[in-house]
Amino acid sequence: MQKSESFRLSALLSFSGGLQDAYTYNMRNGVFANAQTGNVVLMSQNFMQGNWYKGLHYMIPLVSFAAGIFLAERIESRFKNSTKIHWRQIILVIEFILLLAVGFMPASFNMVANVLVSFSCAMQVQTFKKVHGYGYASTMCIGNLRSGTESLSQYIRTKEKESLRKALHFFGIILIFAIGAGIGGVISGRLGFGTIWISSAILVVVALMMVKKSDE
Repeated sequence: MQKSESFRLSALLSFSGGLQDAYTYNMRNGVFANAQTGNVVLMSQNFMQGNWYKGLHYMIPLVSFAAGIFLAERIESRFKNSTKIHWRQIILVIEFILLLAVGFMPASFNMVANVLVSFSCAMQVQTFKKVHGYGYASTMCIGNLRSGTESLSQYIRTKEKESLRKALHFFGIILIFAIGAGIGGVISGRLGFGTIWISSAILVVVALMMVKKSDE
């Protein structure tokens, strides 16, 4: 199993993902950094009502998310066979720099902050896609909820322990994401814009975890 697929590493990324969503919603004008479905709904609603500026307010992070996916895939294809540095570590460095910069941005830069956080989240979800070999998302819940519930149903029907193990992995990731979101929401009211630096620190820990053991 690759180090990037360990539960501990995936748990840290999920905690960070939850915190980032709470941060942008509470501190950056009610925009979701990760839950792009919510942004699509609000974007479309505002466009249909003729609120073009508010529609763009939700569309720009959506476009930024897509751009983050695109860049992460390009970095993987370019550096996947590199022996000097792992391509996932390149992604982590970029994320760290972006989130560090976001923490310094005042309220007048909320749009820029949302763009950078959405971009960072997209790179993360594209880069870390498995936990113990199971496909998952570290920055959103709906796919994990579907997979976890499906696996639980399979376990109840077949009594196969592997299905139960898979379900517990997904539900564990969802719980940790929720804890990250809850803590992010509470801390944002106290630490303000610098709350996002907690995610920056987590990325450093993740990078160090990957260095300790070679990852393919």
